[in-house]
Amino acid sequence: MLLLLLNIFVKLFYIQYYMPMLANQRREKIIELLREDGSAKVITLAKLFKVSEVTIRQDLEKLELKDLIVREHGGAFLKNVEHYVRNFSLMNQDNMDRKELIGLKAADLIENGDVIILDSGSTTTEIAKNLLNRKNLTVITNALNIALMLGSIPGIEVMMTGGEFKPPTLSLTGQKAADFFSDIHVDKLFLATAGISLKAGLTYPSISDLVVKKAMINTADTVYLVADSSKINKPSFASLGALSLIDFLITDPFIKEEDKKLFISHDIEFIIA
Repeated sequence: MLLLLLNIFVKLFYIQYYMPMLANQRREKIIELLREDGSAKVITLAKLFKVSEVTIRQDLEKLELKDLIVREHGGAFLKNVEHYVRNFSLMNQDNMDRKELIGLKAADLIENGDVIILDSGSTTTEIAKNLLNRKNLTVITNALNIALMLGSIPGIEVMMTGGEFKPPTLSLTGQKAADFFSDIHVDKLFLATAGISLKAGLTYPSISDLVVKKAMINTADTVYLVADSSKINKPSFASLGALSLIDFLITDPFIKEEDKKLFISHDIEFIIA
């Protein structure tokens, strides 16, 4: 575990050191993180972005003026997050037409009798919607909405991780969620991501998720990364590792030809939905 944490922090340092951020870029990343975690402390953001707490407070003031967040003592939280949680809906609804296609394609790869992991996220939720007629299927997930969607379906056994609750993604995260996978073996993992690039690899806005994603990968025979093409070459804040961690990328038909050629040249197998 110590080596894993060290590896994570090295990658975080790499991204921050080689990708210095302007104020607007930093504020975009702050919003990205809040859309994942729901809230954040000033002191935590200052350490993550290697700036002063005064600078972060100024960033939060700007974001509040844009009506994107609500500041509180020592931090801030995403506006309207309570509304989404009460209605049990995900905040990220971008590119849903592409995600629906990916969900259909990924579901075709799941057979009766499989033991699978469905990561949290809007794309993996689309996979879950297409599993309602499966038999003798075991689904392990850290997503509360997926567990409720599939938990009452005859023929589907649902297992959930523990962990800390993240309101915007309706998911459980952190070390307790990761520990759940320590003695588990699954056939297939359907992994979500916030960004993909050959340089930064698989990237995410939230550090707490990295240990969970890594644990999921370690327990699966086959790892399918599900990501719409808008996420390609748009790295997020923290890197989990190289694209070699996955076996297949499932994406949509709108992927650019140059991205296809780049993946092929680096022996990255992809499936077009």
